[in-house]
Amino acid sequence: MISLARRVVVGLSFLALVACSDAKMVTEDTPLVNLGDFTLGHNVVVATDMQKAPFSRNATEEEVETALKAAMQARFGRYDGDKLYHIGIKVDAYGLAAPGIPVVFTPKSVLVLTVNIWDDAQGKKLTDKPKLLTVFESLSGETLIGSGLTRTKQEQLDILTRNAALKVERWLLENGEWFGIDPVAPETTDADEAKAALAVLAPDAVPETPNATKSN
Repeated sequence: MISLARRVVVGLSFLALVACSDAKMVTEDTPLVNLGDFTLGHNVVVATDMQKAPFSRNATEEEVETALKAAMQARFGRYDGDKLYHIGIKVDAYGLAAPGIPVVFTPKSVLVLTVNIWDDAQGKKLTDKPKLLTVFESLSGETLIGSGLTRTKQEQLDILTRNAALKVERWLLENGEWFGIDPVAPETTDADEAKAALAVLAPDAVPETPNATKSN
């Protein structure tokens, strides 16, 4: 059985170079990227039946939905293009690193999302299949020992959801043809995202510690 700790290392190996630092709070000074004719229409976030990762703090569906919807609105509500686009997000899984976990495990907070987008003028969904995105806290001196020891649950949620909104923005840029602009090169592949998500969603994800003993 592959442990969750090892699975998370695998996931982070694909994504750590992409998420070099946590997204900062969006302010009026936060620069806009070129999203062509994009304007945010419906901002839908659903966390029904989301899976909780092992060794995670508890979070309610409402808490996750509220935090992610606010982060999406803060980042995308600033755009004023000529066309409306609706974004729908399903939260498949979450993990909010809990305090008191052995240092060798050092769980990182994570969100696993599936995202769709609709073109309002055309009345159709632009995504052939939902886009899977796996979002971590960045690695830093503060989180190397597990952010459960250094951040509150709300701080973890705020950082994760800001990171998620930024990653959605990057995904939109990678599909710039939707908005009449040239697309940018993807930073990760669908396979990378799926492997990282496996760290959270695998049914056999049970962490190991050096002092763990096997029961007979």
